[in-house]
Amino acid sequence: MPTELTSGAHRADNCDLADSSFTNVNLAKAQFRDVNLAEANLEDVNLSQTTIRNVNLTNVAIDDADYTGMKIDGILLTDLLKTYRESKTG
Repeated sequence: MPTELTSGAHRADNCDLADSSFTNVNLAKAQFRDVNLAEANLEDVNLSQTTIRNVNLTNVAIDDADYTGMKIDGILLTDLLKTYRESKTG
């Protein structure tokens, strides 16, 4: 049976929340460590000002996103995409 959570800070340690659903939830400034999001679906999510470290992005697809200021290994993604597209047009 699903558990309804009230607003406020919550802590989940060593939990299995597989197949859970989060809708209209504010997780700003939340901390995620040693979390498995494999096969998760993130839609209409605000990740601005977020830092992601030591992450497995194998076969991750990002579609319909705003990449303004996004960096991968310190390189602006918009610059990487521009260079890639220029190399394809020759």
